[in-house]
Amino acid sequence: MIRTQQLAIVMVTVALVACRREAPRSAAVSPELPPGHPPIGTAALSPAGEPDSAGLAWTSPPGWIVEKPSSSMRRAQYRVPGPGGHAECVVFYFGPGQGGDARSNAERWASQFMQPDGRPSESVMKTSNLTVGGLEVLLVEVTGTYTGGMGMGGPAPSAQPNAMLLGAIVEGPEANWFFKLTGPEATVRSQRAAFEAMIRSLRKGTA
Repeated sequence: MIRTQQLAIVMVTVALVACRREAPRSAAVSPELPPGHPPIGTAALSPAGEPDSAGLAWTSPPGWIVEKPSSSMRRAQYRVPGPGGHAECVVFYFGPGQGGDARSNAERWASQFMQPDGRPSESVMKTSNLTVGGLEVLLVEVTGTYTGGMGMGGPAPSAQPNAMLLGAIVEGPEANWFFKLTGPEATVRSQRAAFEAMIRSLRKGTA
């Protein structure tokens, strides 16, 4: 009898352990991100950041310092020199069908800035459209105090007054690509021509 009871206890213990191991884990959801955008911190890129069939190619501006991407969500990363101090330009690609629509992302970028008079930055955001090599591009410009938002694959910086963003959201064959230059306004303004030249060099192929 005692042996039977011991066996029953062992079987119940094994069953409990198995249930704990099989308990599903809820995925983290970022409600602030546009629909179709992967949660921050996930990797949707091919190994080692290698471009896939949806790849784009571009010409890096002279003088920009190529850095190792700090996150797997970053396809390329540059340190950009200028009179106001260094700025950063990052290229994001999240994979086929990922990333969300262009307008929602532009508004999210604007929401990462605060205006001196308290107005929503979306109301002062400037946008324009461009077609490059058959690719539709939404250009974005915002100034103000940069709060960094959710970091987009990197640590969120502290608030930076007198900052500026130049961005470009490119409609690739399978998903959008995101080019985001942020930093001191003096530096970003001085690099406007270089940024726009990089965007105008876009072509389908291997980055």
